Amino acid sequence: MLFFSSGFPENLSAMAMVCLSDFEAYAKKYLPKIAWDFFAAGADECSTRDENILAYKRIHFRPRMLRDVSVMDTRTKLLGTEISFPVGIAPTGFHQLAWPDGEKSTARAANAMNTCYIASTYSTCTLEEISAAAPGGFRWFQLYIHRNRAVSQQLVQRAEALGFQGLVLTADLPYTGKRRDDVRNGFRLPPHMKLKNLEGAFEGDDCSEYGLPPNSLDPSVTWNDIYWLQSLTRLPIIIKGILTKEDAELAVRHGAQGIIVSNHGGRQLDGGPATIDALSEVVEAVQGRIEVYLDGGIRKGSDVLKALALGAKCVFIGRPALWGLAYKGEEGLQDVLKILHDEFRLSMALAGCASVSEIGRHLVQFSKL
Repeated sequence: MLFFSSGFPENLSAMAMVCLSDFEAYAKKYLPKIAWDFFAAGADECSTRDENILAYKRIHFRPRMLRDVSVMDTRTKLLGTEISFPVGIAPTGFHQLAWPDGEKSTARAANAMNTCYIASTYSTCTLEEISAAAPGGFRWFQLYIHRNRAVSQQLVQRAEALGFQGLVLTADLPYTGKRRDDVRNGFRLPPHMKLKNLEGAFEGDDCSEYGLPPNSLDPSVTWNDIYWLQSLTRLPIIIKGILTKEDAELAVRHGAQGIIVSNHGGRQLDGGPATIDALSEVVEAVQGRIEVYLDGGIRKGSDVLKALALGAKCVFIGRPALWGLAYKGEEGLQDVLKILHDEFRLSMALAGCASVSEIGRHLVQFSKL
């Protein structure tokens, strides 16, 4: 099994990277197959993964004309912290599979673009390394709760001590979805890569393909565990993986300060809704009491505009961030974010919105079947 260290083709600069699918094509061509398949994988038949993207095509704009868009403002705030535009980086694992510097490059790129990076529990760099790579960066920490609760408690407290500004609890992974290509490939983390935040936490246990002992995640986690997390930290808690009004209501009731509408990139339950289709139901249930974000299927600046029109405060990108890393590390990820920023600003202007505050439900309609 070959994982590269930093052997890249020399003609990088000759490639015109115009849109996110150019980075996708590059990553597919140059990443080792086993790494590409891991990043690309959806659960079962990948219906939900693919629907995340297709669903945007059913939403059409109702653009307004002759509105002054000579000065554009793409800034917004996440729980009071300003970011340059409403696109952050979703938590994904194993960034060293895409680029040798891994999550350190991700943190630097997010900081350079003045946006939010959600660092994964399953990082191949430690929280301390991520923090040191971009000391002033705006970061949240994504948590999986393990059966060994002391491990999760220590992670939360480390993140808070290091200046992470939010805690993102992933709610949709009591067990790992069946990703067929990973099974076929016999995916395992290469020996030189470690889940750095969990080193030493599970000594003596045989590790599974994802670098942890089998069944180390806690499938007994319930809404009451939000109170346990609140007892450990003063950080705001954001729940990731909500797709229904019932769970949105429970998130509000249990004191969450944000929701990420997410289906784990289609990697968990196949046959669930595209996130953009689930968004309206969640936004309606929340009624502005807490902030609602979205991940899954964002590939263009116009997708960002559609998500905001339907009530998302911000979107987060997963796979496209990894494609950017695979292209040129920190610089490649910055390129991906710059393209999204430029496309978003242009879409806003062409739709007649000069600032994020002007984006609303009036801007979109669903195509009739």
